[in-house]
Amino acid sequence: MRLFFLTSCVFFALTQSAQAQNANLPLWEIGAFGGFASTPAYPASTERSSRALVLPFLIYRGDVLRVDRNSIAARITHTDDYEFDIGFAGSLPAKSDGIAIRRGMPDLGTLIEFGPRFKMTLNRPTPTSQIRLEVPLRAVIEINNGARTQGVSFEPKLVYENVNLSSGWGMSASGSLLFGDSKLNSYLYGVSPQFSTANRPTYDAQAGLIATRFDLGTTKDITPDVRVFGFIRYELYAGAANRASPLFRQSSGASVGIGFTWTLGRSESRAAN
Repeated sequence: MRLFFLTSCVFFALTQSAQAQNANLPLWEIGAFGGFASTPAYPASTERSSRALVLPFLIYRGDVLRVDRNSIAARITHTDDYEFDIGFAGSLPAKSDGIAIRRGMPDLGTLIEFGPRFKMTLNRPTPTSQIRLEVPLRAVIEINNGARTQGVSFEPKLVYENVNLSSGWGMSASGSLLFGDSKLNSYLYGVSPQFSTANRPTYDAQAGLIATRFDLGTTKDITPDVRVFGFIRYELYAGAANRASPLFRQSSGASVGIGFTWTLGRSESRAAN
């Protein structure tokens, strides 16, 4: 369960220049994304999952529908200082056969999250930077031989962005607390009796903290159409609610990603704020 790390890498690279210069941007852009990411298989796992991807991308900056930094969202209301939307996001699956402690258990499938998100700009230290609070509450749906609900996630986040550093550089830093209800935490850390072994006893997971996250990313414009980026995430699990689970294997973890975006086309029409 990468919990949208790859998605964040893509959209961080695509839209860093958009946040502080939202006027006069194209309504839509299309292009290609290529990148590599290495992440824990799931929060507190000792096994890692590494993946290289080459994908098309679409950015759309409509007044209601927005396909941007880390989600697809329908904006309900917005001003210069706050926004309320219904957002969507997704993550890639993980095979349990490749995770020693989960061997014989069901795979972790592709996850789709959707739900309301409130964003508020707290400060604008410079014309090209901002500090904002994001508060998303999202239902989690697993796609794995069908679709089923897997609980609810809640991740309040404080974000700092500066999108116009010298020489074409941009950067973003954030800190967040990721919480799951009992169903989502059971999906990650629960062990039912039919999957218990001598090294993996039965465990009933409880609701609470999954991870404390710190993200740092940077981008660099090589040409008007080509951008490179790097991204690192550090997670602390020491205060997590399910440290007693046999599937909980370490107290911290890190993820890294690098890649590029290449814009192949953009609209002549301009986006609304």
